[in-house]
Amino acid sequence: MTFTQSDFPHIKWSVITFLITLALGGSAVILSQKFAHSTQTDLQKAQKELNEARSKLNAARDDQANMSAYTKEFSAIQRLEIIGDEQRLNLIEDLDTLRRRNRVIDFKYNIAPQQAYAPSPPLDSGNFALNYSNMKLQIDLLHEEQLINFFDSMRHDINGWFILEKCSLTSAPSATAQLKADCEGGWLTMKNRNAK
Repeated sequence: MTFTQSDFPHIKWSVITFLITLALGGSAVILSQKFAHSTQTDLQKAQKELNEARSKLNAARDDQANMSAYTKEFSAIQRLEIIGDEQRLNLIEDLDTLRRRNRVIDFKYNIAPQQAYAPSPPLDSGNFALNYSNMKLQIDLLHEEQLINFFDSMRHDINGWFILEKCSLTSAPSATAQLKADCEGGWLTMKNRNAK
């Protein structure tokens, strides 16, 4: 089938309609591609925000679980009077209680004033200042095992954190004791630097 110029007036509205439809269809395709691209970009942005929100939620859940675990540990340390001000009066009373239990023949002690503690090697103590009260002990013993039992009792029966640094044993000059122990250590406490 061939068209001539004389046929054009008969099909002119069909051609115009076809061209308008073609233009509108092409515009619709272009606009839909732009819309699809914009939607894809929005979807990727929303997916990224969702992933970030999930990461933050997981981190918050982990923090909550850690907080719960650390709160129990922190409370236990507080009950042991390791965190906060040094409870020197309680310490002296606990040592006197230990004396009455006769774990050793007798002992004498001297607790120095509390000072800032700088461990070696250095330790990052975070928000807590470390303090240390040096203590010297002279203990009269019947045998070496009494010394071990004495320090076990200190660890289990007295609140605080005692760090034993050194002990030396010598024969005792008295008739009741066989050995004399000269020991040195100290009581460590931690205090929140921001606490008032």
